[in-house]
Amino acid sequence: MSVNVTKSAAAQVQSQLDKRGKGLGLRLGVRESGCSGYSYVIDFADEVGELDQVFEAHGVKIIINKDSLGFLDGLELDFAREGINSAFKFNNPNVKDACGCGESFTV
Repeated sequence: MSVNVTKSAAAQVQSQLDKRGKGLGLRLGVRESGCSGYSYVIDFADEVGELDQVFEAHGVKIIINKDSLGFLDGLELDFAREGINSAFKFNNPNVKDACGCGESFTV
């Protein structure tokens, strides 16, 4: 299993953790949602559970529950600024199709 984090994404995660003042890292997962089946879920991680796997890159931790690992194996998490917008970008080799609005995906 692997999850890759770009330097830009790691810097954004660290910046958000610093602003929050606490947290171990970023919790990343998927949930059933949208017109294509699944969507990404991002939250702060304050603890690591026994069913979690931890990936470290550029000084930050990405924590993923085992239920989401199959959907996220090989994922590259990036952070990009485009004009006045900025967002995490998910480059996921498991995605077979995505909805037109880009909010959900199929594996």
